Amino acid sequence: MLDYARSLFGSNSNIKVLTTTLLRKPAVPLQNYTISDIPERIPSSRMIACHTLPYPYAVFYCHTQKSETRLLRVSLGAENGDKVRAIAACHMDTSQWDLDHVSFRLLKIEPGSCPVCHFFPPDNLVWVSLSA
Repeated sequence: MLDYARSLFGSNSNIKVLTTTLLRKPAVPLQNYTISDIPERIPSSRMIACHTLPYPYAVFYCHTQKSETRLLRVSLGAENGDKVRAIAACHMDTSQWDLDHVSFRLLKIEPGSCPVCHFFPPDNLVWVSLSA
């Protein structure tokens, strides 16, 4: 995976891996969360998102985005007091996305009408290039 990141970012790039962190193991697997602090923008010139796939061993699907994507570190508080330091991605231009993308149905929006943001689960990785 590091070789893949270096092949995209360049071998001399300053590369960092980001993940969502559970500050303690949640007692309730699914619950509502509230943003508890001002999100912190993570400066990066490029990113690679790596999502886990359902195999009995570690397999990741990694991809990049051609359009502008902003990364944020967000503090979340759960209903029962659990805390999470989450990584979020905001896709600023969705005009080239597939018209059938699930985000458009869930958010009841049209392609290109507004940014689409999402959180990364704790088992996903986000590689960023901090180089200009």
